[in-house]
Order: sequence, then C-alpha cells, then structure tokens
Amino acid sequence: MSAELTAEQAQQELVEEFEMFDNWMDRYQYIIDMGKQLPDFPDTWKTDEHKIKGCQSNVWMHHEVEGERLHFEATSDAAIVSGLIAVLLRIYNDRPAEEIRNTEPHFLADLGLDNHLSPTRSNGLHAMLQRIFQVAGKQ
Repeated sequence: MSAELTAEQAQQELVEEFEMFDNWMDRYQYIIDMGKQLPDFPDTWKTDEHKIKGCQSNVWMHHEVEGERLHFEATSDAAIVSGLIAVLLRIYNDRPAEEIRNTEPHFLADLGLDNHLSPTRSNGLHAMLQRIFQVAGKQ
C-alpha cells in the first residue's frame, strides 16, 4: 500500500485488482494470499478485550493511536478471515480517525463480497468493520 493513497483510493485500487480475476475461486485465493502476509500478532493481544464478537472463527484486533492516525493489527485462525482482515487493513489502517469515519465501505458491494461470502463470514466482516469504525468514533 502506498502511504500517499487515501482510503477511498485504496478501495478503488483493490476493486481494480479484483477485476483481473475471472472467477470467485481465484478471488478467494487472492484474499487468502493477502491474509498470509499479515504481520505476526502477539499472543499477549489474544484476549477477550481484543476479540471480535460476531465472528464464527476467532478474530482479535488491537489498535493504537499514533499521533492523529489509528494503527490496527488483527489476526484470525481462519485463512479466508485473515484475508478479509488484510482487505480491511489495507483500506483503513494508519489513517486519521476522521478519514476512517468518512470512508464508506463501498468495496463490499463493488467486489460482491456480501453476495459471495457465507452469512457467518459476512457477519464477521461487518463485526470487524464495526470495530474499526467504533475506534474511529463513528457509531
């Protein structure tokens, strides 16, 4: 991710990358591959405080405030969910809270994620997104 990209531009770039794939099996594999590149998540952060409720698999998300920017790290024990974390972080990580609040997640519809994920994965994705917005002060 280029630091110069806005969250909106990061969404558009992601949508363009997904247009390269002809089918959803390839898209799922790309999402899984993105998840494999997440940084290591310390076991000390795998606590109830950091756990995302509403996910079928285990998901933990930690955040820190760095100046005006919010830095998120997250992990899951499921490969596809780790990839969804990577997608969310690519768009919302290391951004000012105001930019996060003002960037609607239209990539969900643009990529067709809501239509192609199982209901439990979709619920988990929305729970992760809700946590990011909650941290950024968007209710």
